[in-house]
Amino acid sequence: MEVLRIENLSKNYGSVKALNNLSLTVNSGEIMGILGPNGSGKTTTLGIILGILKSDSGQFTWFENKYDNHRLHIGSILETPNFFPYLNADENLDIIRQIKGIDDKNFDEVLELVKLKGRRKSQFRTFSLGMKQRLAIAATLIGDPDVVIFDEPTNGLDPEGIAEVRRTLQNIASRGKTVIMASHILDEVEKICSHVTIIKRGQLMASGNVGSILSTDLTLELASDDMVQLSHFLTAHPGISNIKKIGAVIECNAKEDINVADINKAAFAQNISLTHLVARKTRLEEEFLKITGNPSKN
Repeated sequence: MEVLRIENLSKNYGSVKALNNLSLTVNSGEIMGILGPNGSGKTTTLGIILGILKSDSGQFTWFENKYDNHRLHIGSILETPNFFPYLNADENLDIIRQIKGIDDKNFDEVLELVKLKGRRKSQFRTFSLGMKQRLAIAATLIGDPDVVIFDEPTNGLDPEGIAEVRRTLQNIASRGKTVIMASHILDEVEKICSHVTIIKRGQLMASGNVGSILSTDLTLELASDDMVQLSHFLTAHPGISNIKKIGAVIECNAKEDINVADINKAAFAQNISLTHLVARKTRLEEEFLKITGNPSKN
């Protein structure tokens, strides 16, 4: 089922074009990461589809217009979660329940999912940042929505808090929820999401499942005492492409089915002794920098 369709959304803030004819589709069960640098239009996109902001042009459709009130089927966090510091987890969630108009007062399942059941009677002010964020995630799940939306859910957290939130989001997705997550953290999108949409300055740069956005090629780094001979060898190899010298090594792409050990043997057979050989999968960061045209970090 098509959960969300965005068509040609545009939004300006004065002379700043926050969104420029953005189109995107999210299907049921996907974990969609909306990835882009700060200021790329991620939060603006979420604000529009949640009805908080109004677009200048374009449209969006939730659940193929299946529901009269689609908001009842969506849970979201857009800003830093606000709870009453002197109320405990149960009491804060009960306020959310009343706001949403939900009858069910049993929070056992959502608190278990976010690993806060043992702290349900603790005051919110005693929670760590990671625990506060997980309580906010629990709040989005009240009413059992079909879709949950998070804007930078790991922002400001320490490594332990990031890992806790990541596990929580993965648990939510494993229960069949559709997750839409905006982030500028490449590693988090790669670890959590099944699909990714990359935007830059409000424009769509790429969209698809993570496997299709990621290159399936290997990136090789090689060095030898005779770099000229090594370059000739690599140029003649049918499975090698994009050969370039970077510092003291030659970097190139190799087809995924190439056996790295065979390259070493073939080079040795031509009297080329490799002093350096490293193979790695192209990571999302490299692909992201390539797509957006940002210079890579050294």
